[in-house]
Amino acid sequence: MRGSSSMASRFFFLRRTNTLNKPSKALIPTLPNPNFSIFSSQLSTSFLVTKTPKKLRKKRKKKDSPRTKLVQTQPNLIPHLERIVHRDAHFRFITRTKQFLSAQPEHVLRLDDAGKLHRELGFPRGRNVKRFVLRHPLLLQTYRHTDGKMWLGFTDLMEDLLEEEQAIMDSMEQDRVAKVRKLLMMTSQKRVPLSKIHHCRTLFGIPDDFRDRVKKYPNYFRVVDGGDGKRVLELVNWDPLLAVSAIEREFMVDEDGAKKKFRFPVKYSRDLGLELEDTRKLNLLNTLPLFSPYSDGSKLDVWTVEAEKFRVGVVHEFLSLTLEKKASIHHLVEFKEEFCLTKHTYHMLLKQPRAFYLAGTEMNWVVFLKDAYDENGALVEKDPQVVFNEKLFKYAQMQEMEPGSKAEIEMQR
Repeated sequence: MRGSSSMASRFFFLRRTNTLNKPSKALIPTLPNPNFSIFSSQLSTSFLVTKTPKKLRKKRKKKDSPRTKLVQTQPNLIPHLERIVHRDAHFRFITRTKQFLSAQPEHVLRLDDAGKLHRELGFPRGRNVKRFVLRHPLLLQTYRHTDGKMWLGFTDLMEDLLEEEQAIMDSMEQDRVAKVRKLLMMTSQKRVPLSKIHHCRTLFGIPDDFRDRVKKYPNYFRVVDGGDGKRVLELVNWDPLLAVSAIEREFMVDEDGAKKKFRFPVKYSRDLGLELEDTRKLNLLNTLPLFSPYSDGSKLDVWTVEAEKFRVGVVHEFLSLTLEKKASIHHLVEFKEEFCLTKHTYHMLLKQPRAFYLAGTEMNWVVFLKDAYDENGALVEKDPQVVFNEKLFKYAQMQEMEPGSKAEIEMQR
């Protein structure tokens, strides 16, 4: 009896211990029953359609990419300015090929080598360069050399056009020197790497050999070492007669028109309860950029209205120095540090639709000075280099010489 009672007590103790150590059902993961089948279950839902058929799915609208999304939409679109952007893209190959071949010995290049220079010659990567050459038969030609290789070169007409362009460069040298001086005067340090000027040379009509021509003007320029191996062009003398911006000259002729060109609304409390006319007058007091683009913008607080006025004035003066009163994002980025511009330049220019027009796409946009163009999209004032470029584009579109044309007569002579 005593032994059986002891065993019973021991069994009760073990059972209680196992009960205390047994984990809760909530903590034990439920494993799927391998023998379970939805076909044998009383709650089977196999007859339900659990996936929407492809033809009934709602098509998602693709997100607009900055590479393809246009800056302007109707009704703000200005067609004749947009056409200029397309024109430049259409003639990119001939303009870049002209620049590159002009710097080559004898103005020739092996066609095999040309096919590898898609960036330098301005055609899409992977395309056949010969197809682009055949588009401009009056300006470019291919021929087989004595070495058996195909070569790319200029036609006689193109060689004559290059001589004409060189004459224009020589005649406009003083004007180009003044433009470069004004560019240097606009910078915070009064100096710009020569490589940046060379990269934007076609924007201002600066000749390819400008690096050598600056030696003729020691009173204006000085070439120094930039510290990183780059040659830097430095301003020697400040000229107050050049430090007058285009907007300042316009202000002296048409004060009201200049004031209405820019918008910098004054921030004020709604508690003032101003009428619409009073609000307009208040904003009018703060429209014209008061800071000259030839002042030192590096001393201004970056995010103030004064600093934004300065940057707007700098971009306006920069565009007024260009041949066609326009520039792409790539040109402005070149001078971002020198002009104290910010990454918000795109949005800054969008807020000034009376003065600027942005064309192209959000990632590859071009900014125009609107007042520099008439209603037909033609420049109000044309530089001789612009007139030459228009002639070049005309010949680039022709497949054969027009009978009795001036160019044909000159070629026959």
